[in-house]
Amino acid sequence: MHWNLPNILTVLRLIAAPGLAVMFLYFTRPYADWFALILFVSAAITDWFDGYLARLWKQESKLGAMLDPIADKAMVVIALAVIIGYTDTSWTPYLVLPATFILFREIFVSGLREFLGDTAGTLKVTKLAKWKTTLQMVAIAVLFSKGVFEHYLLIGVAGMDDVLFDAIMAGEEEDLQGLKWKIACRDWAGYAGTALLWAAAVLTLVTGWDYFKKALPYLKD
Repeated sequence: MHWNLPNILTVLRLIAAPGLAVMFLYFTRPYADWFALILFVSAAITDWFDGYLARLWKQESKLGAMLDPIADKAMVVIALAVIIGYTDTSWTPYLVLPATFILFREIFVSGLREFLGDTAGTLKVTKLAKWKTTLQMVAIAVLFSKGVFEHYLLIGVAGMDDVLFDAIMAGEEEDLQGLKWKIACRDWAGYAGTALLWAAAVLTLVTGWDYFKKALPYLKD
C-alpha cells in the first residue's frame, strides 16, 4: 500500500462522499447547501488531480486504481440521493428518472465486473465513460447551486404577504430583496442542472450498453 499524494487525494474524496449527507444533518439551509456544494466541487477537482499527478510522477498503484472508481461512484450516488431528498418537490419528478438510470447502470456494471473476476480488465474505463462521469459531476454541482439560490429566495420572501410579492413581480413595487434575480438564478440552475443530468443519464446508458456488449463473450455457457 503506497500512501503517496495521489492516493491520499483519492481517499479524501472517498471520505467526502458521505460528508455530503452529513452536511444536511448538522447544518441548517442554505449553509448545508453551500458546504455540500464546496465539498462536492473540491472533491470533483481532486478526481482530475489524483489521476494526473499519479501519471506525471509515475505513482500509479493498485490501491489508487481500485479506490478511484469507487470514490467517483460514491460521490455521484450519495450526491443524487441528497439532492432528490432535499430538493423542492416540484423538481423531483424530473430528477428521479435520470438518477434511476445512473444508479441502475452503476450497479449493473459493478455486478458485471464482480462476475467476470480476473477477466474484468475487459471492461476498462473508456474515454466516453470518463466524459460521463465529468458530466454527472457538473450536473450535480449545478443542482447543488440551485439549492443555494432556492433557500436565499425563501429567506427573501419570509414574512412577505402575497400582495406585496405579486406587486414586486409585476414591477409595481421596488424589488429591494432582489427577488427577481434570485428566482431567475434558481430557475436557471434548476433547468440547466436537470438538462445536464438527463444528458449524463443518456451517456450513462450508452456506456453501460458498451460494457455489456464487451462482457457478452464471457457470459456464454
